[in-house]
Amino acid sequence: MSHDALVEDITQLLDVWVAGWAGSRGYETQREGRFPAALRADKTGEWEYFAHDPSEAEFAALAAKTAEAESRILTILTNDVARYTELARQHRLNITSDSQTMMIVDMRTQDAEDPWLSDDDLKLKTSSKKGVHYAVVRAGDEVAASGQVFVVKQTAVFDKIVTEPNFQRRGLGSFIMKALAAKAFEHDVESGLLLASLDGQHLYSHLGWKDVSQVLMMSTKPIEETDLSLA
Repeated sequence: MSHDALVEDITQLLDVWVAGWAGSRGYETQREGRFPAALRADKTGEWEYFAHDPSEAEFAALAAKTAEAESRILTILTNDVARYTELARQHRLNITSDSQTMMIVDMRTQDAEDPWLSDDDLKLKTSSKKGVHYAVVRAGDEVAASGQVFVVKQTAVFDKIVTEPNFQRRGLGSFIMKALAAKAFEHDVESGLLLASLDGQHLYSHLGWKDVSQVLMMSTKPIEETDLSLA
């Protein structure tokens, strides 16, 4: 799917992102109405449902499915946060994360070359397994930064981008993104997608990524019990 088409059709963009995210993590997927769902077997052991600006009837159906188990999650992409906050309240769901953003980049703006580390104490290792490309930076036996990428429909879905606390503010987040982009360019890619945490949004913006939509995560769990963005 072309970059321009993704930008213009967020529902299709969501489908592509879920396929890539689930592929990256080895999750089973299914459809719930016209929207995707993924079984988070390694985390909650339950389904997470996704939708972009669902109608009130669609939201009600998804909320009912979510309420069937406390560990189920409903994730909504929207720029009308007030509307879906109110719908969540009406259906007795608690919003446990509202800080994430879906972001996109035109891969033609990204560097296709393998990056290099200026610090000789740090070493990059890349690997691939079942279509997932991994990049890990180590300082000796200690992991300093890591991430992974999965390509689906000419779109590279970046996932689990982490810089460990002792190695932050050393440019390793940018380095991992560039290393993963170089692996993604082994495929025919036009776009990049990722779900950005509040901490990551500045980094990705600096690398040329653009906001697509705000992200609300909700479940029947009490608000103070968990941040679903970390699940």
